Amino acid sequence: MRHLLVAVCLLLGFANSRSLSSSCIWSQDIINHINKLNTTWKAGQNFYNADQSYLKCLCGTILHGPKLPLKTSYSGKVKLPDNFHSQTQWPNCSTIQEIQDHGYCGSCWAFSAVESISDRVCIHSGGKKNVEASVDLLSCCGFECGMGCNGGNPSGAWQYWTVSGLVSGRLYGSGIGCRPYTIPPCEHHVNGSWPPCSGEGGDTPPCVKMCDAGYTPSYEKDKIYSESAYSVPSSP
Repeated sequence: MRHLLVAVCLLLGFANSRSLSSSCIWSQDIINHINKLNTTWKAGQNFYNADQSYLKCLCGTILHGPKLPLKTSYSGKVKLPDNFHSQTQWPNCSTIQEIQDHGYCGSCWAFSAVESISDRVCIHSGGKKNVEASVDLLSCCGFECGMGCNGGNPSGAWQYWTVSGLVSGRLYGSGIGCRPYTIPPCEHHVNGSWPPCSGEGGDTPPCVKMCDAGYTPSYEKDKIYSESAYSVPSSP
């Protein structure tokens, strides 16, 4: 799903260029244009009869938002391996293997943050602590994160974890954790058992700073915090 959303966002970018401004973002013209560039991937038709507003909603990350401090001295003289797979390196960290559905809501910015946060907690503990951080920051992180289901900034989400903390919470309907995700899944571009995703934009759920009934400990005591939030260079 993450790779698919990247492709969708790239198509939207191509559609905004002058040379292709008159083409539909999922038209064969744009697909042919991308494939003629001979990049490292091949474009194709994934979404059928989809509204452009729906595809834009899937691209929920707001670019050029607040930046985290850049940390450049953290690995010493580590020799990088020729091959690396995180699931093999940390087999006890179950969250690394999960891909979660955000339903009809532009919450990919929040999911990308909390999924990575969950992974980091487990990795830092040497695989002894599995925590599934809740996506309730989608609703409770205000201006510093963005606009909820209408897009946000992952850097703001990481900073929110440091300042305000995150409670636990798994997928919609799981009943696991303090605040499970409250937006039901939907079929993004295929026929399946869920209803199809539709509409123009998603309503952000209200911020509820209280765990689901029957869950213990309390909302505040369930929180985990980070000592700091930072970015790293894109080079190996």
